[in-house]
Parts: sequence; structure tokens; C-alpha cells
Amino acid sequence: MTDKPKNQLVTEKSIRLLQQNQYTFKVDSKLTKTEMKDWIERFFDVEVEGTNSSRIKNKSRKPKNKLKLNIYKKMIIKLRRNYFIPLFLN
Repeated sequence: MTDKPKNQLVTEKSIRLLQQNQYTFKVDSKLTKTEMKDWIERFFDVEVEGTNSSRIKNKSRKPKNKLKLNIYKKMIIKLRRNYFIPLFLN
């Protein structure tokens, strides 16, 4: 798999989810849940309990060409008990 998470999303909701051992990432819209789960488990050496994803349309300006509408995927990864990702604050 060549795709990987683009970056961590930091919002009020994502910070609240950290207390429940859930981590939010902005990812490429072509990435599947299984690919994301495998990548997270290998890269961070953790066990993933579940994943949730949703497509988000860019809310900035309305593009002149509707084919170029920026869409990305937000994934929330829930880790098994006693696992955490050290880059995030728990």
C-alpha cells in the first residue's frame, strides 16, 4: 500500500475522542478501512479494534469546475485497550 494518512485532525471532537482511545486522521479518499487499519497496526505497532470513515467536502470556495471539488476522507481509529499512539496526547 502506498497511501498513508495525510495528517492528524485536531478539532474539539477529535480531542474528546482521545479520551476514548480513538484517533482521527485525514486520509486520501481512495484509502479503504482495511488498508488504513493495516497501515496503523504496522506503523505504530498497535492493535486496532475498529474504524469509522466519512467523506468530507472542502468547505472553502465553490470551484468553477465541479469536477475539481476537493473531497477527503476522515477516519476515526479505535485502538484496543492498553494501546496508544504516542504522537497524540492522551
